[in-house]
Amino acid sequence: MSEWEIWAVIVALAMATAATRSSFWLVGHHITIPKRVQEVLRFAPACALAAIVAPDLLLGSQGQLLPSLANPKLLAGLAAMLFYLARRNMLLTIIFGMLVFTALRVFHPFGGA
Repeated sequence: MSEWEIWAVIVALAMATAATRSSFWLVGHHITIPKRVQEVLRFAPACALAAIVAPDLLLGSQGQLLPSLANPKLLAGLAAMLFYLARRNMLLTIIFGMLVFTALRVFHPFGGA
């Protein structure tokens, strides 16, 4: 790609991003979203996060499914989930989960993955 093509792609992507993000702001007051759709949209961030995190916890480096106790990511994720349910503090949960994951990777008591 030549330099002008790269800049053209950057400008086109910037315009597309600005258009899609500002469309609700520009015409949002003209559109009413049904109550049921608003209720369902509350769960969209959690679903998106689960779609990102679940494959990372369940898949190995080669893409194979690892739903076993030898998977340190899965164990750390489960430990972090239990910690969050007990403490309800997201920052401490992230720290705790990373500490558990690091300990499992360093000491690999279950054989590691």
